[in-house]
Amino acid sequence: MGLSGELRGELRRDEPLAKHTSWRVGGPAMRLYRPADRDDLIAFLRTLDADEPLLWLGLGSNLLIDDTGWPGTVIETQGCLTAMEQVEPGRLRLEAGVSCAKAARFATRAGLVGLEFFAGIPGTVGGALAMNAGAWGGETWPHVALVRTLDRSGTLRERGPQDFEVGYRHVAMPAGEWFLEAEMVLERGDTEAAQARIKELLARRAATQPTGLPSCGSVFRNPPGDHAARLIEACGLKGLRIGAAEVSPKHANFIINTGNAEARDIARLIDHVRAEVERRHGVRLIPEVRRVGDFQS
Repeated sequence: MGLSGELRGELRRDEPLAKHTSWRVGGPAMRLYRPADRDDLIAFLRTLDADEPLLWLGLGSNLLIDDTGWPGTVIETQGCLTAMEQVEPGRLRLEAGVSCAKAARFATRAGLVGLEFFAGIPGTVGGALAMNAGAWGGETWPHVALVRTLDRSGTLRERGPQDFEVGYRHVAMPAGEWFLEAEMVLERGDTEAAQARIKELLARRAATQPTGLPSCGSVFRNPPGDHAARLIEACGLKGLRIGAAEVSPKHANFIINTGNAEARDIARLIDHVRAEVERRHGVRLIPEVRRVGDFQS
């Protein structure tokens, strides 16, 4: 891969991905690029070889990256693709690197309601689009009017919700495209009530979840008509450890890194919890987290 002297972003080589994931685990990336802005990202993509392994990273809150790392290029959107604007009344444009918490606050300041649940999602808009993130009864895609995507050749496309298969914590999208930004439609409402709702949800999150410890948020989707945390707790798995990975004593659907966990400790604990819930309750939990790497040894 050759790099043009005109690129304005930051390139790091052999960058430990543990610095860039919310679990604080993951081996090195051969290259990590943080673009200066959209145009710089497009220019960078056009420098990549066609067979270059490519991984997009926001806050790293839904990824479990193997201890061996990533054998190619990581593009980090956090801190760069952060534009937010109201393009017309009730319609916001949010770039992929905007944190969900900032998007929630921006919406309320614009006098718009419906996105308060975003305040409790530990990720970026790009990640929320990719998995139809949700919390406290709200989900991302019901608010999406259109998205703009990029492919590895730097080609921009505009797509509507009809171009995606959207389900619970799942979005199927055209291969080889990544979310660049979304336009979301919200209703006008009581700003003070919306801000109070955000404070209430954040207080509830702090009271019920291990927010001060490295985790990915919820590990498993809730099965229909039930809660993953209830099933895990009913198996007596709260506090179970493999290495330094632990099922949170505070919330059973969180796995925390208690200090020096390896990615494979976390992977083994996820697999063990999943097997125990299936054995005892007949329910096969589906992980929300995406594994990156082989995790074979």
